[in-house]
This record gives sequence, C-alpha cells and structure tokens, in this order.
Amino acid sequence: MRLAPIDWAIVALFLAASLAAGVWASRRASRDAESYFLSGRRMPWWLLGFSMVATTFSTDTPNLVTDIVRRGGVAGNWSWWAFLLTGMLTVFVYAALWRRTGVTTDVEFYELRYGGRPGALLRGFRALYLGVLVNVLIMASVHLAAIKIGGVMLGLGPVPTLLVAGVVTVIFTSLGGLLGVLVTDFVLFIAALSGAVVAAVVALRHPDVGGLSGLLSHASVRGRLAFFPEPGSAEMVTLLVVPLGVQWWSTWYPGSEPGGGGYVAQRMLAAKDERHAVLATLFFNAAHYALRPWPWIVVALASVVVYPDTASLARAFPGVDPSVVRDDMAYPAMLTLLGPGALGFVVASLVAAYMSTISTHLNWGASYVVKDFYERFVRKEASARELVLVGRVATVLMLVLSALVALSLHSALDAFELLLHVGAGTGLLFILRWFWWRINAYSELAAMLASAGVALWLRVAPPAGLPAWATLVVGVGVTTVAWVGVTLVTPPSSDDTLCAFYRKARPGGPGWARVRASLEARGQAEPEPAWPVPLGLTRAALAVLSVYCALFTIGSVLYGRWALAVGLAVVCASGAAALRRLRVV
Repeated sequence: MRLAPIDWAIVALFLAASLAAGVWASRRASRDAESYFLSGRRMPWWLLGFSMVATTFSTDTPNLVTDIVRRGGVAGNWSWWAFLLTGMLTVFVYAALWRRTGVTTDVEFYELRYGGRPGALLRGFRALYLGVLVNVLIMASVHLAAIKIGGVMLGLGPVPTLLVAGVVTVIFTSLGGLLGVLVTDFVLFIAALSGAVVAAVVALRHPDVGGLSGLLSHASVRGRLAFFPEPGSAEMVTLLVVPLGVQWWSTWYPGSEPGGGGYVAQRMLAAKDERHAVLATLFFNAAHYALRPWPWIVVALASVVVYPDTASLARAFPGVDPSVVRDDMAYPAMLTLLGPGALGFVVASLVAAYMSTISTHLNWGASYVVKDFYERFVRKEASARELVLVGRVATVLMLVLSALVALSLHSALDAFELLLHVGAGTGLLFILRWFWWRINAYSELAAMLASAGVALWLRVAPPAGLPAWATLVVGVGVTTVAWVGVTLVTPPSSDDTLCAFYRKARPGGPGWARVRASLEARGQAEPEPAWPVPLGLTRAALAVLSVYCALFTIGSVLYGRWALAVGLAVVCASGAAALRRLRVV
C-alpha cells in the first residue's frame, strides 16, 4: 500500500522530534558513564514508569498478542498476564532493595553479593550473555515485527525496513543515553497507545466486522472471547495452571524478571530514591497489564473475521516473503484498512513502539558492555569520555547484529517461547538470592547453564509425546535441581562479602540469621527493623487483585457484561483502597 503525503509528513515529523530529543540530551549524557546510563540517578517516578511501559509496548507486542488470540483466544494471554505476580513482587519487595545497593547495572550486583573471583567472572560472563546474546535475540524479535509491518504496510523488503527503522533509533540512543531514551519514551508511549486505539476503532468499522456487536456475535469469534480457559480442558493446564503455578516465579523473561533485573532494574537504579523506584514500577505494572491489552485484543479478534487463516493473509499480500506469513502478521494486515492521516498516525505509533523498545535495549545492553566488561576487565583506568564512546560504539554494533539475527526469524510467538524456555528454572534463584545467604556464584552459573542446555535439548530433540506445557515444567525441574545441588556442594561466599552486602541492602529475614550472628560477633550489628517482606507480600497480593480486576472490568465493558463489570470494578476499588491504607511506600 502507499502512504499519502500527509502520512509521510506525520511520520517524518515524529522521527525529527525523536532525533531532537537525542541531540538535546547529548550534552548531559556525555558527562560520564553514570549520566549516560542512569541519568545521574535523579529521575522522577512518572518519567521512569512511562519509560518502562513504552519499552514493553514494542512493535512485536501487538503482533504477539494477535498471534496468541488467533491461536488460543483471549485466554491465551495468560501466558504473559501471569507475569503480573512477578511484577508486583518487584514493586513491593525488590525495588527498595535494588535502590539500596547503589550499583550502576544489575549484573554489578554479582560482585556485591558474591565477591571474589567467582563473582567477578560471573559479572563479566552475564554482562556479555545478557547484554549481547540474549539482548540481541530480544531486539531481533522486535526487528521481525518491523519487517512484517514494513512489508505489509509499506511494501518494503526486510533490509530497507531495518535500515530506515534502525538508523534514527541508534542515532538518538547513542547521542542522548538514558535521558534521551526516557524523554522520548514519554512521547512514544502516548503516541503508541493512541495509535493502538485508533487501529481498534477502524478495525471495528470494517464492513465484515460490523462494529463491536457484530464482532462479538460472529461465529469465528465467540469461541475466543473467554477470559479463562474451559475448566478441565487441556488448555486449562497450558494457558492457566502452568503460567500461574510455575511460570511466573520460575522463568526469566525481559521486563518480568523474578526479583527484578534488566532494564526494569536500570530504571529503579536511576530513580531519585526508594520511593520513586517503587512508584515507577507500580505504575509500570498497572499500565502494562490493565491499560494496554484491549485495543490489541480487539484488532486481533477482528482479524479473525477479515483474515480467517494464514492462507488468506498470503493471498492478500502476495508480495510478502511466504516464510514470514504467520498469524502475527494479521495485526499489520489490519492496519492497511486505515485511511490517509489515520494511517500516518498509526504508522508513526508503530515506529514509536519500535524505537522505545530498541532504544532501551541498546542503552541497557551497552551499559553491561561498558560497565561490567570493558571498564571492569579491559581498561579499569578508562576516562569518562572513553566509556561514553565505547557505549556508543557498542550501541551501533548491537543494532547491526540484532538486525542480522532478525532475518532468520519467522514468528513473534516462536521467539517469545524460546526466551521462556531459555530462562526456565532460573527465576526461583533470582528471588531467593536476596534472602538466603547460602546461594553463591556457582549457583547462578549452574542455573544459567542448565536452563540453556535443557532449552536446547527440548528444542532440538524433544522427548516423544511430551505435551507442550510439560517442556517448561521439565526445564524448571531440571534447572532447579541443578542449581540447588551445586549450591549445597560448593563453598558459600566469604563472611566479609556477605556481611558487607547485608549491611548495604538490608534484606532481613530468617535466611540471613547466620550473617546477622556474624555481624553481632564483630560488633557491627545494627538495630533490626521489622522484616518488611510479609507486609510487602500482602501489598503485592492486593495490587495483583486490583490490576486483574481492572483488566477484566475493561473487557467486561467491551463485552457488554455490565453486571460483571460493576462487580469487578468494586473489587478493584476495594483492593486499591486497602493498598492505600497499607501505604504503598
């Protein structure tokens, strides 16, 4: 399809504004590495919260939701809705802990927590493993969505799409550092959400859809509307039991790391103080799970009517490479229904979604390369200017590498499932390492290697007859046994390291009794406040209840189930009121 001049003008204006933000932030970002990667630790909660939401509002996210809804209905979204539990634990238990550590990156935590040569080696290895390998895979899935959107909406091939989309992003990211990312993310999120709403409205107006009532009554859609899988069905286990019973606490996934981590930890570390870190992550989780999903779900359901299968997509877009024609392509296909002006706005919103995610991952990955590898192991005496330069070079190289990987991917859901399996079983360790002194650097290494090895085995040569849901459970079980076993047969971190970590992070709890006794013997013990974790768990439970009720209140309104909507809204408000009485921070 062809964009009208007004559409191109809207897109060009948006790109120019993003570049301007990067140029504006470049002087402040260039002061030193902490300014470049953490904006001087002076950021307010609302700007950090918007940035987190914008980062997860990626170009591949609506494609992924569309893929899920077309295959498994609305209830299929529990595969990522379950991560709300992880997010709220981060808000009410881990955000304050991260902020107290004072580290620049979350992998710097390894030396603070484990110390010695094992901690240093783990820090360097994780910096390259997460910052480069895993980060490149994440960005590649985002590039894949851009490729499909470029092919469907603009008639562009994969390489031109990545060149156009990537160049502007890498320029403003490398110039402005985290500050440039945060400022642009604020605008990007508003544009991306507005574009998603416009796309949903236009999809409902399609003559084959017949508005919201026509969509909900359509024979192909009625069976996909349920919030939950049918009790007793195989889907109940796959889509609800495993995500809520196992996946959320056991699996590492970008943006939903058990115990916090990644770019979420980076935002918390950039906050003014603990209060701003907590409020930022609370806002992020509420907006991420309750506010954003329904425009995408509406478009996904409408796409079932307009393009009932992948064959219809292939016929409608014969110029698109057949290897990437999957259910996730239905989202950009629906956007071709937009008219001039609206089309340019929605294309700009998709560019916004792409840029917000890629810019964050570039800055986050570069922070690992610079702080946790280059400065730590290559040039400890590097000047501030040199570190910023290395960060900018790393930013460009990671973009190029991730673009090359994207050319070998085919489906957003495939990439999502691969990341889930690679991180399966590591989550429990990330939760407990704050509260059990015995966990050491060898525990982390064992968990990482075991999860990657099991994921490779299950992907290359899965056991015959093993259900899809069982692969995650097997990965979690094998990995957990491996890291717990290694923990018990390897020496713990030194007393000096454990005592220093405890005094700085103040995690508290029975898992640190031995270390507190050591501090008392040294005469270094401080008065112990009440352990905040039980209250934090109560707050997290109330927040989870409120956000899920808000999510399904919006869905019930769309479905016209007014009695259910009112009941859910009352529960949501009651949970929020109880949370307020307990004080968020």
